[in-house]
Amino acid sequence: MSALTITHTHAAGSLIDGTSRGDGSGEILKDQRWRWSRNLQSWYVPQSRDRRAKLAHINATAAALRAAGFTVEIEIDDTYRQVADVEADKITRQEDRVDALNAKADRKASDADDAWDAERAAYAALPEGGEPIKIGHHSERRHRAAIDKAWNTLGKAVHAERDAATARGRADAAARTTDHRYAPQTVARRIDKLAAELRGLERNRDGYSRTLHTNKQTGEKYTEDHAPASGADRERALDEIEHTSEKLAYWQGVRAQQIADGTVTLYSRDVIAKGDHVFYVGQWNEVVKVNAKTVTIRSIVGGGWNDRIAYSEIRNLRDAEARPIRIADGQRVTAPVGETTTDHPAGVAR
Repeated sequence: MSALTITHTHAAGSLIDGTSRGDGSGEILKDQRWRWSRNLQSWYVPQSRDRRAKLAHINATAAALRAAGFTVEIEIDDTYRQVADVEADKITRQEDRVDALNAKADRKASDADDAWDAERAAYAALPEGGEPIKIGHHSERRHRAAIDKAWNTLGKAVHAERDAATARGRADAAARTTDHRYAPQTVARRIDKLAAELRGLERNRDGYSRTLHTNKQTGEKYTEDHAPASGADRERALDEIEHTSEKLAYWQGVRAQQIADGTVTLYSRDVIAKGDHVFYVGQWNEVVKVNAKTVTIRSIVGGGWNDRIAYSEIRNLRDAEARPIRIADGQRVTAPVGETTTDHPAGVAR
């Protein structure tokens, strides 16, 4: 049996070197949920790039391979990369993927054109005027073959057209991936998520207590105490805090640039008042309450309850008299009725 090496770096993810076709490792790796990459010419663990090594997964794979007689070495480098480098690599890989999908879509479109040409040629070869098959005539076999060919080429052309449309759809969707990733609302949600993750990591580092139950009669609280992280757990927590802080700073910088460029309007309780109308999910909604991080509106589905909208989800703003509201230097400015507050139709994400 050959010697295998399982490696993990944040740049490359989890890979395995030393395998070869027919050596028996393929079935084991499939069972362990590894995948083969033609681009990398290697087996890899899905979604392992720029993430901590999945040690349980790697160790289970190594154990299965060793049980089959392979010699397995494990090399782990769990050092995080700079967030800017990670994002630049993602954009580059996505651009390469778009190029590959566009090339595939072009090939499929060419195949579809050829298939339709073949279909038209087969149809043209049929007897003119819809002449029926002459049973028992020497032309019967040729006539039936021509009909079958015309029918089969039509089916191939239809399938080729569908394949071309699917390939083009995938290419178009991939071309929008980076734009979606950096869309203002997506960035705002990511910042909120990272901030919450950072608070959780800091609680684990410092220790915390949480209330499990409060006795309604006595008011006594039953709490669960968690000691500060120590040893290897603390070292890992500190690494995660540093990395999460860096990610948060990166996306906050992206958000700040979007605001500076005017692609994002920064709404807050300082510029929205009760009675205003905010544009959300395709309709205007009256603000019934202004909160620290959200505004409260009537139910968007007509229920008897209220809904809350995060400020980052608001697409547009107008006052109770339907006059557009612009935000300039952190202040609300009322525009005349009929004037738009954006270069886009109301409701388009900004």
